[in-house]
Amino acid sequence: MNDITFKKSDRVEKIKAFMLVSPLLLFVLVFFVTPICIILVKGIYNPKVKTLLPNTVVSIQNYDYKQPFPDEGTLKIFVKELKSVSKDGMSGVLAEELNRQVPGFGSTIKRTARKLNKIEIEDITSYKEYLLKASKRWENPQYWMTLKRSSSGFTLTNILSALDLEFDLQGVIKQKEESSQIYLPILLKTMYMALLITIITMILAYPTSYYLSTLSKSKANLLMIFVLLPFWTSILVRIVSWITLLQDKGVANDMMIYFNIIDQPLDMMFNQFATIITMTHILLPFMVLPLYGSMRAMDKTYLKASSSLGANPITTFFKIYFPLTISGLSAGAILVFIISVGYYITPALVGGVDGQMISNMIEYHMRTSNNWELASAMGGILLFITIVLYWTYNKLVGVNSLKLG
Repeated sequence: MNDITFKKSDRVEKIKAFMLVSPLLLFVLVFFVTPICIILVKGIYNPKVKTLLPNTVVSIQNYDYKQPFPDEGTLKIFVKELKSVSKDGMSGVLAEELNRQVPGFGSTIKRTARKLNKIEIEDITSYKEYLLKASKRWENPQYWMTLKRSSSGFTLTNILSALDLEFDLQGVIKQKEESSQIYLPILLKTMYMALLITIITMILAYPTSYYLSTLSKSKANLLMIFVLLPFWTSILVRIVSWITLLQDKGVANDMMIYFNIIDQPLDMMFNQFATIITMTHILLPFMVLPLYGSMRAMDKTYLKASSSLGANPITTFFKIYFPLTISGLSAGAILVFIISVGYYITPALVGGVDGQMISNMIEYHMRTSNNWELASAMGGILLFITIVLYWTYNKLVGVNSLKLG
């Protein structure tokens, strides 16, 4: 009876606890998880062509890329639907969408739609000849294969474009020509810069954390204020401070010129260097805190035992001390790297052209080019990278060691 009463009261307590956190769970679900899912779906689902040319994408499924044109029946359906789309004022939307997949397709659609508005469909004797008269580009099989692949609405085109890949005429995925690659070099540069920032923060944070861990708690807490200072300062203030320091007429260049270290100002602003040094300053606390926590919690008797057994300080560090700080070091590394990969405001303000990261391209397509599908695909790739890194960290170290001091 007591056991039953205990289980009942335990169940009631769990229900109460769930009710207490349910508003927060609902908020996260509605305002965080749901928008992310909607945005990610846009990267793989794009029914615009299917909606505007519903019968064409069905009829064209029998098309063979070895032929320059589909059969006359398919061309008739296509011409009728294109004329209807043009009358509805949606030819621009169709042209924009198709041009994103095949450069030049959009202008061909617009030119043909304008000419269709001037004639009646019944007056066309040969749809093939009419399309050729409207534009010689209709002989390009890539146009028709693009329409063929638009039948389901679900597509890998945006994900492939985000990685500078594309479908060939046979439907095989291939790498774009080097001169046409845009996003993959930026993604690789983002990974490189994030890795470099992580390594620099490791080098700076390790001795800092070690020194703090050797102090008394009162002194360590006092000095920790300087480590946490970036958290309490507006990010724009920090970025403007670095602009003041690094610009051509900034403090750093003026000091080096004054002491005859250099003759001309160094180009330290609006490039990769500015992005890396500014982000290193901003993200340094994320490396110091977990490292300090692991060092502070370390059982110092291991170090004393190592010394008593005759090990010198270097041996003690590499065989005892450093392995015991791996959890804090890896926790800081994963935090800094993941945050760096998705950072936007700092590269936008101090990076110039050379220091731009993949997040800046996502912002461009969301706000300027209005290509939300491609931006969603890029965001999905970043999310995939983050999940892989998190999974790897969990397998190697374990998320339980992810502590900020």
